[in-house]
Amino acid sequence: MLVTLRTIAPTSLRGPTLVDDLGLPRYWAAVWASFLPADIAPATIAKKLNHLDGFYKHADSLLGPGTLDNALADFDVDTLSDALEGYFFSIRNATSITPASEERWQAAIQFVSEIAQRLDRNGRADDLHGRFARLESLHSSLHVGRRRRAERVRALPAEVVEYLYELLDPESSINPFQNAVSRWCTYVLFIFMLHQGLRRGELLAMPADVIKSGFERSLGKERYWMNVAYNEYDEDPRYSRPGIKNAQSVRQLPVSSTVALIGQKYAQNYRGRTDHSFLLNSQKGNPLSTERVTKIFQKITASLPQSLKRVLQDHNGEESISPHDLRHTCAVVRLNQLLTEGIPMDDALQRLRAFFGWSRTSDMPLRYARTVFEDRLASVWKDEFDERVSVLRSLPGRVK
Repeated sequence: MLVTLRTIAPTSLRGPTLVDDLGLPRYWAAVWASFLPADIAPATIAKKLNHLDGFYKHADSLLGPGTLDNALADFDVDTLSDALEGYFFSIRNATSITPASEERWQAAIQFVSEIAQRLDRNGRADDLHGRFARLESLHSSLHVGRRRRAERVRALPAEVVEYLYELLDPESSINPFQNAVSRWCTYVLFIFMLHQGLRRGELLAMPADVIKSGFERSLGKERYWMNVAYNEYDEDPRYSRPGIKNAQSVRQLPVSSTVALIGQKYAQNYRGRTDHSFLLNSQKGNPLSTERVTKIFQKITASLPQSLKRVLQDHNGEESISPHDLRHTCAVVRLNQLLTEGIPMDDALQRLRAFFGWSRTSDMPLRYARTVFEDRLASVWKDEFDERVSVLRSLPGRVK
């Protein structure tokens, strides 16, 4: 099973860890996790280890408890082959084959391969290399099923975005959240994800003083920005620690004065006094958790009229709204803006990569290119995404 080690473990071993039924760490899983790149977020490590958990449990039931770690230590090719083949067919014979099935199988192959490669580099003779090559050859042709690329970009339809602005306005009569604190916390979640294209983990890891400002002489006005980076103020007490996905995700984003004012108003008036530095705070005074965000979006979805749920179903194939849908929507609108400004597509895609924290060679922006020309979505913001009038309604000196 997957657990999170904290104060009972050395600093180098804290974080997501696989343990057996007795609560003892899976040795080679811990070694493998320690060799993963340092910029991988704890949530990503946890996902990889969750996939490995199934492999370990299958090996325990097939070959006996602890057999997999022992076989890796001895590089027992026959036992490893039996474990991998048995695990493959257990996945392949399942009632349904999904992309997650392929991910579990690939995680097992990657795990065994990388541990064996490291043992080989540590001087385990030529015979080890030959036996490892045999193992690779034996399993390289096994595939559970092809992972299908998502055909739809889950950018929200214009009607849904329009309704969310009205629904989640803290002063709205139809807002489903009961008090000002929860309304403002949800509002910041919505605005930051939609306007800044933030991942859920990036937003939950941000400190309360994330909005920075400085006077820009060339523009003659105040300029605002936020740094998407690791929170260095506190050790995160949450069970599922949100964080930065990778090195490319560390970036600086421009922030409109509207978004900056929303963030500052929440931090000053509704966040409350806490003993932690994170921006978003639960009503109990703890950093907002990923699980709580999931429940918030479930409540938002439940508050949609049935007519809009049908629009979502027709457009995205689902009736629910997720945090990542807001990031998709932001990507479509941002790319539309860049192209409207006359920026060539190649340059626009590169700017999109920088804004959303993708690598310079990422294909992600290409997924949005075909969607970006949907005029109905772009028209929601009347060509002024960052200064939309309805966003201002809850701020001091409300726009009429």
